[in-house]
Amino acid sequence: MHERHIPRQTDEHIAHLRGRIDALDAELAGLLERRALVAAEVQRLKPVGYFAGRDMERERRLVQRMAEYAPRLGPDRLAAIMDRVISAGLDAAQQEEAPTS
Repeated sequence: MHERHIPRQTDEHIAHLRGRIDALDAELAGLLERRALVAAEVQRLKPVGYFAGRDMERERRLVQRMAEYAPRLGPDRLAAIMDRVISAGLDAAQQEEAPTS
């Protein structure tokens, strides 16, 4: 099998870029946590909450707004991402509200 040699300066640049990705991932995790906490508060206040209370039209508008800031990802990819973000947040909120035995 042929192994490709990566020049040292390219290797250093990749390491630098990966460091930037790691920092962005840490920021993203913090934002996701904050979002989940706010969404959990909304769920506690809604008469019908958690998965039954999802507003698909609001989610569609959210994705459209986000696509303006993330055109590389576009609405279809962002819709899939946000579906998982919203589902995970709802699941966490619902689990927190569940009575423990």
